[in-house]
Amino acid sequence: MFTIALAAQQYQTYILTDTEANSQIEVVPERGGIITRWRIQGQEILYLDTERFAHPDLSIRGGVPILFPICGNLPDNVYTHNCKEYTLKQHGFGRDLPWQVTEQVTQNQASITVVLQSNDITRAVYPFEFKLTFTYILQGNSLVINQHYQNLSSTPLPFSAGFHPYFQCGDKSQLEFAIPSGQYLDQKTKEIHAFNGQFDFSREEIDFAFGHLRSQSAAVTDHDRKLKLTLDYDDIYAMLVFWTLKGKDFYCLEPWTAGRNALNSGENLTVLAPGASKTASVKLVANFF
Repeated sequence: MFTIALAAQQYQTYILTDTEANSQIEVVPERGGIITRWRIQGQEILYLDTERFAHPDLSIRGGVPILFPICGNLPDNVYTHNCKEYTLKQHGFGRDLPWQVTEQVTQNQASITVVLQSNDITRAVYPFEFKLTFTYILQGNSLVINQHYQNLSSTPLPFSAGFHPYFQCGDKSQLEFAIPSGQYLDQKTKEIHAFNGQFDFSREEIDFAFGHLRSQSAAVTDHDRKLKLTLDYDDIYAMLVFWTLKGKDFYCLEPWTAGRNALNSGENLTVLAPGASKTASVKLVANFF
């Protein structure tokens, strides 16, 4: 049986449950349309810094933040459009603004659809008309995020998009990676290195961007938690970013459609013609063993 309940916490929280699989996600539309929790058989799949989450002025560290209309940051947080400079902070505004719930489904799956549409706040930093429609689908031990990007402008709509999922983990030395790329860009040093499947977790921060992906699937096996996570993504996603901090019990494996500064460089940038739309999908599967 599939159910959707509404909890009146600090923010209105939608709790989607698959009772047979004993799986659950929590969605907070007004806090960036974010998935905050994903549980399977009572075990948390995602990491969430609850103290930061309680402060609306702080970016969320945890759950599955939405990245739009940029991934990463721009030099000096600035981009130029039609000879005019605009300021966009890191990862854009999709993860900060309230989204509206438009549909809930409990037949054969538990799903919720949330929408973000251009408004005065977005136009001040991003002079385009758009509509984003995301549907979160919980079924068994899988979580699917279907996306629909619409250009409502009379001019082309340039953007990059992605997700920044925080996965809870145990001993990081017990993580095994299957990332379909042989090299990565160290986003701190801007150097490209070959990838042998290992990370040096003694570093204070790891921020690596994997391009030239050989397939639309990646996986991380956490031998400490006895959990394998599989991430499948459409080919619009040009790269995967791996990010973690020393001493924190999380890692992030992030599908991005384009890299940092794509709004200026144009590299891998998605550009929708006036009135056009684009669909994409990301699927996460968690298996305990």
